[in-house]
Amino acid sequence: MAHTKAQKAVSGNRDSQPKRLGVKLYGGQSAKSGNIIIKQRGSKFWPGEGTAICRDFTIMAVRPGTVLFKKKMGKQFVCVV
Repeated sequence: MAHTKAQKAVSGNRDSQPKRLGVKLYGGQSAKSGNIIIKQRGSKFWPGEGTAICRDFTIMAVRPGTVLFKKKMGKQFVCVV
């Protein structure tokens, strides 16, 4: 015998909203102070000069300038120069 009787769909058959993560400003683009450069889960990218990291690992510009991506000692850094 079936445990559920004449229901429309399974109760756990729902999907969550997309979180819209990723790079928002690419290398060479200009950033204003306060612009979000990357939204991420965990620290895949690290903040360099002119950037700061938020509580949810979002990297944002602290000063106006041009976005620059660097690699140093195996880590990827985001800078605003």
